[in-house]
Amino acid sequence: MTITMNKYEKKIIMAISGRVDTTTAPELEAKLDDVCDIDELIFDFAEVEYISSAGLRVLLKAQKLMAKVGSMKLINVGNEVKEIFDITGFMDILTVE
Repeated sequence: MTITMNKYEKKIIMAISGRVDTTTAPELEAKLDDVCDIDELIFDFAEVEYISSAGLRVLLKAQKLMAKVGSMKLINVGNEVKEIFDITGFMDILTVE
């Protein structure tokens, strides 16, 4: 997994590629710990091929954090990852565009 993080004033776009699973989720979680003083967090999932329950947990943590200070959304989510979100009920929790 690779993460490219771009900050624009009070907005961060995290472009993620690869798999977000048990092995890589801690890296994503560590990046979130570095995020501060923003009011919008966008995850670009164009290159994400798979997300496991560990990755879902990190997204849930990010959603809870951002709900207190602003907003969070996921963009460019592929059909396979959308299916995982549907099955787990995350489509009802997350903003997916």
